[in-house]
Amino acid sequence: MVWHITKRELYDNLNSLRFALATVLLLGLMLTNAIVHLREHPERIQNYHNAVVEHHKRLKAAADESLYKLAQKGPGYLPKKPSSLRFCAEGGEPYLSELAQGGHHRWGRDTLESFWILAYPSATPNRSNVRPVVSKVDWGFIIGYVLSLVALLFTFDSISGERERGTLRLTLANSIPRHIVLIGKFLGALISISIPFTLSILINLLVISTASDVHLSAEVWGRLGIIFFISLLYTCLFLALGLLVSARVQRSAVSLVVLLLVWVVFVVFMPSTLASIAGGSTSSGPTLDFSERSEELHEELSKEYYANRFKEPEDSHKGIQMDSEYVTKDAEQQERLHAERLNQRVEQVNRARTITRISPVTIVQHLLESFAGTGFERHLQFLENVQTYAREFRTFIDDTDRSDPDSLNIFGVPAGMSQKPVNPESVPKFEDTLNLSKDFNTASTELLLLVLFVMALILGAYLAFVRVEI
Repeated sequence: MVWHITKRELYDNLNSLRFALATVLLLGLMLTNAIVHLREHPERIQNYHNAVVEHHKRLKAAADESLYKLAQKGPGYLPKKPSSLRFCAEGGEPYLSELAQGGHHRWGRDTLESFWILAYPSATPNRSNVRPVVSKVDWGFIIGYVLSLVALLFTFDSISGERERGTLRLTLANSIPRHIVLIGKFLGALISISIPFTLSILINLLVISTASDVHLSAEVWGRLGIIFFISLLYTCLFLALGLLVSARVQRSAVSLVVLLLVWVVFVVFMPSTLASIAGGSTSSGPTLDFSERSEELHEELSKEYYANRFKEPEDSHKGIQMDSEYVTKDAEQQERLHAERLNQRVEQVNRARTITRISPVTIVQHLLESFAGTGFERHLQFLENVQTYAREFRTFIDDTDRSDPDSLNIFGVPAGMSQKPVNPESVPKFEDTLNLSKDFNTASTELLLLVLFVMALILGAYLAFVRVEI
């Protein structure tokens, strides 16, 4: 019986004008998305390759000179690998840095130079930019805005329209349970929308996969499957909403007006409003400027260092140790200052994102970003990769220095470290990678919230329909 009602709904939808318009709209947007991506992606890939080459050149030049120079100059700029699924979700990538700096320079006494530190890029220059991005025609925009509106247009008259025509009374007069009717209408609308949406996605991926600069691996296809599932789950939310309102009102025109108002509030107005509130709530009070605080720490350390250093001979063992303590302590406190600023910004953005989770479209945007490898969560994973590499690089420097019998193993100064060149091939190279299991962990809260939204609306639609009077 469910399949009979589903087929009837599917037949009515396939022969309707809204199905044709939805098909043309989705195909046009997906083709536009593919063309724009093919035009912009090669440049991003080329910039990334250039940054990788520059990173390797810097390591080789320093390694050919000496271990000390390699340790002192550091690995240079560490590039973030661009996602091959950026066409799925732009994720505010223009607002996020593409590099982390593995270097630092401050002159000390005579030829004594500062040691490298890990300087993080900004978590986001604009903490108010936590709303869904609507300036790019990516999958996030198509799914979050267009697909949700299409779902409402397919269900606004599912029950109220049949009530007006009198067909609902005939259907229920045949002793068909109401939940069977509701399920059949829900499945019919879902299949009707899935046909043009799936077709447009396949054409989109076909166009994109023909480019030589785009490589869709098995893991990428798996991520695309997850994104497709999320889009269908999001569509179910608005299908349930359409059935709920259609069951509660008497006329189709009223149902359409109510649904359009709800769509504007929850999809258009609420994300912008919540983002504004979140941006204002995360602004911190007046604090000492970062550069001023950095100079203040350095001045305090320098006063203590210069007060004691000239009491020791230039090349004495104790003098070398004092130089080492000065350089390493300066690097440690500067790196700690960078880390504190980063953690503060991350906490502020996370608080803002928590506020915007009230909106379903924002939840979907976060989910698409997580599995497309873009956005804020991707940025945090990049920073984690940077921190892991920094530990590997420092371990390599320490182990190599200890293996040199001529080195004093006093870190941070030329006289205390090995002056022998290093094989460039043995130096660790930075590699930015994505981890699907981490993406699942970060997206679990948003995914659970989306499922709860869908279940609540489906339950509401059922309760509204079983109480409706024919």
